[in-house]
Amino acid sequence: MQQRYVGNSGLRVSALSLGTMSWARETDEQDASGLLRSFVDGGGTLIDTAASYADGQAEVMLGGMLGDVVARSEVVISTKAGLSTPNGRRGIDTSRSGMLTGLDASLARLGTDYVDVWFAHAWDPNVPLEETLSALEYAVRSGRARYAGVSNFNGWQTAKAAAVAGFPLVANQSEYSLLQRTPETELIPAIEDAGLGLMAWAPMGRGVLSGKYRGHIPSDSRAAQQRLASYVEPYLEAPASSVVEAVAMAAKGLSRTSLDVSLSWLLSQHGVATAIVGPRSPLQLKEILDSTLAPLPPEIAKALEDVSSPA
Repeated sequence: MQQRYVGNSGLRVSALSLGTMSWARETDEQDASGLLRSFVDGGGTLIDTAASYADGQAEVMLGGMLGDVVARSEVVISTKAGLSTPNGRRGIDTSRSGMLTGLDASLARLGTDYVDVWFAHAWDPNVPLEETLSALEYAVRSGRARYAGVSNFNGWQTAKAAAVAGFPLVANQSEYSLLQRTPETELIPAIEDAGLGLMAWAPMGRGVLSGKYRGHIPSDSRAAQQRLASYVEPYLEAPASSVVEAVAMAAKGLSRTSLDVSLSWLLSQHGVATAIVGPRSPLQLKEILDSTLAPLPPEIAKALEDVSSPA
């Protein structure tokens, strides 16, 4: 698998990253262990998690595999702090105290002395940006994080953070796919201007671009689960369906899968360092690793961009 530099930094990560949002909930320890080993064997390096995933249990699960399933030196670990969902309600706290307490807890759950990239998980309108950045800087200077970045910041927020920070931020994590192209308007220009790399989450349009929802909702899919249905529903409406059909048509013409076409398009876009995929089973990961990830023919890429262009 191709290794890429993140923005203007010296950090190198695999073109695909393994997301752990489903771990300890939809994905049990046995399957997660297989996913991790297969991903690394396939050339993957970056494992992405967060303190909020399964209330920290995703980090616990990953930490239990370091040394047993993969060596710590084989992987690049990114995690995030500042976002929680107590009782299902979203809470944001990127204060210096909240962030550093969160990092200490993450390191304990992961069983490691440092993470490779540490993110402020969301913009906090109630906390001065300088305070949040001071926590990121302290983590880097103390060696508990090798690099730092921001997550789910929009364009002006990212630009301000990069300008105010007294140290280099290396990445922004945000949603980007053929079904979510709004980052192209403001975020990606801001990221490139600041020298950051984009780590794109939900690169498969929350699973919809794979084509598995064409005509029906599989019983084992996220859209069929009460807790996660609202996560997928925005992309099951008519505007998205035309994009899904165009991707399927392109895939058929190229003798590739819809998944391969979608990921290949994304990885060719400006500023993108890696696409964070979230397979919930070994079979899903196999399809991902079997993808060619080769650039699409220009005329195919143009057609997909035309049909998916935001209004």
